[in-house]
Amino acid sequence: MNFHNVSSFETFQQLWSQYGYEGNFGEMIQQEFPRIKGITYLDHAAATLYPESLLRNFFRDISTNVYGNPHSHSPSSRLTHDTVEQVRSRVLQHFNTTSKDYSVIFTSGCTAALKLVAETFRWRPQTEGEAGSHLCYLTDSHTSVVGMRGLTSTLGVAALPVSSQELKTRAKDGIQEEDVICQTPHLFCYPAQSNFSGRKYPLSHVEGIRARRLYPACDLQGRWFVLLDAASYVTCSSLNLQDCPADFIPISFYKIFGFPTGLGALLVRNDAAGILRKTYFGGGTAAAYLSGENYYVPAENISDRFEDGTVSFLDIIALNHGFESLYRITGNMHNIQQHTFGLARYTYTLLSSLCHGNGRPVAQIYAEGQFESPITQGAILNFNLLDSSGQIVGYSQVDRMASLFNIHLRTGCFCNTGACQAFLGITDQQMKRNLQAGHVCGDGVDLVDGQPTGSVRVSFGYMSTFEDCQKFLSFVAECFVMKPVTVNRARLQELKAARESSDRPDELPPVNGFIKERQTGVEKSSSKASQQEFGHVGPSHGKTLTNIYVYPVKSCAAFEVHDWPVGPLGLLYDRGWMVVNGNGVCLSQKRESRLCLIRPQVHLPSNKLFLQASGMDTISVPLEDDVSFHTSSQMCHSKVCGDRVETFDCGDEAAAWLSLFLGQPCRLIRQRPGLTREMKKRSDEGV
Repeated sequence: MNFHNVSSFETFQQLWSQYGYEGNFGEMIQQEFPRIKGITYLDHAAATLYPESLLRNFFRDISTNVYGNPHSHSPSSRLTHDTVEQVRSRVLQHFNTTSKDYSVIFTSGCTAALKLVAETFRWRPQTEGEAGSHLCYLTDSHTSVVGMRGLTSTLGVAALPVSSQELKTRAKDGIQEEDVICQTPHLFCYPAQSNFSGRKYPLSHVEGIRARRLYPACDLQGRWFVLLDAASYVTCSSLNLQDCPADFIPISFYKIFGFPTGLGALLVRNDAAGILRKTYFGGGTAAAYLSGENYYVPAENISDRFEDGTVSFLDIIALNHGFESLYRITGNMHNIQQHTFGLARYTYTLLSSLCHGNGRPVAQIYAEGQFESPITQGAILNFNLLDSSGQIVGYSQVDRMASLFNIHLRTGCFCNTGACQAFLGITDQQMKRNLQAGHVCGDGVDLVDGQPTGSVRVSFGYMSTFEDCQKFLSFVAECFVMKPVTVNRARLQELKAARESSDRPDELPPVNGFIKERQTGVEKSSSKASQQEFGHVGPSHGKTLTNIYVYPVKSCAAFEVHDWPVGPLGLLYDRGWMVVNGNGVCLSQKRESRLCLIRPQVHLPSNKLFLQASGMDTISVPLEDDVSFHTSSQMCHSKVCGDRVETFDCGDEAAAWLSLFLGQPCRLIRQRPGLTREMKKRSDEGV
């Protein structure tokens, strides 16, 4: 079978159905990534690429707004503080959770997040009478995970490496009884996705370890915590923390957005935060301390407690624009997963079917399966090329040749020695001998005594194209295949047939990464019904009510009424809406004085909110109390007077109207009906 006949888009479509996103994919690439013209970038697992709109909108933001130190209380500092808090909320939305369950601790990257856990976890050292805590990790883990043992070993804590096979083969049936007597804390770390092979490990392992069904938890008494290394996984996949409530999740944002670099986070399950204990305290982390006495009280807020000094607030603000660009271009992470997996599957299928003129295979691929499903395999392909005699071609030779063709890929062991050893069959003794022979991590020594010391990795991002796959495969065929180039027909047909059993629709994640609250058994209520249910405002004994003013939009003008229905939170529709800036931060007259010139008016008969201002056409938005409106609207989170509230976006027309009048990007959002702010609850309860 001729290689050029099968390396077509028709073959791709036979292997996978989804390619690109809504709109013209090629036009989007030209607009957002013009700098990669002529470049085949296939190293997204190391660092993905940022779109032009991210930088453009970020620089416009910091050029028009003054952001001060968030630890001060000036207007510019409050703007920074509120924007950073809005970004925290958006990070949690992206992972389908809220601040009720998780906290976001910003770090300099995933490695710093892992180091933070290692330094603050309440390890219990081994003694003669007690086994002590255990640091357990999958051998298929990044160096930064394995490196945690460097710290724990000095504390007398045992490190226990575990292979993926041991997890299940040594598991025990049924849930182990909760150990009430022994509360020794243990930590189990594993990657959601291998950065070496792209293998996705079951997220159900989180509960399996907690319930002490899986090894080593089933053999060690105590309380188990789970750290899920999600840095590689979240690049192209949706992580739902409602379904996978790991205790600690370290991530790096440049792997998702490409920019900013040097910024990551540790997501901490609030119920597990108590197992972390800080000793050093930096600026902003203390509720109180004395310089002349050993007295220190940590900040109550989890994020404040662990973020030493001033956070990298401009980089954090850039994340907001990263989310905006990502969702605008792709729709959601599910679309990214489908698109990138299709490219990886196509490349895997053709590379594994490619043969030399003498019939020998061209590549040895390192994978657990055959790229059957995006549930079990990420957009990473790891391999070594073989010459016509079956000998491995050194990865340095492949890397140098790829550079001549302007193909950007990754070679070596990818900071994952455990997976490298397992797939390449390198023993511990061989690793030590390779070091004695002069080979160290990151160098170009690709073969020692004819045996490979590493491999080649290509990985895909949401902006990767079918042409990238074609150029890479053509490069391999041109430079490393003995002519004539052929394709193993039986192998190709086998992989095509595998699609039928695996090409089923996956469960869709929340739209745009936002949580959609399930609405069940909610009755529709009109304004008239609300009036009948709650009655009208009337005079009370001994007092005279002279005027009634309703403020539908926070910080905008009021309108006077003669009588008005009362809802469960006060005057119906009072302060039900607010205006937020481009970063989702609530605007008040302190920040935007022109808000007082906007005259909102609620018209109950037509069920509409009207917005008026001098020199502007009047527009309206529906009052809409029914379920269908809320389930079809984009849900987001905002802060009002320090409280986190759930809101719904009121659409592009209102946003354009407000942006034009106020002279800055704005949106109109509405608080979810029936939601009571925590501060108001405490006030009502007399706290």
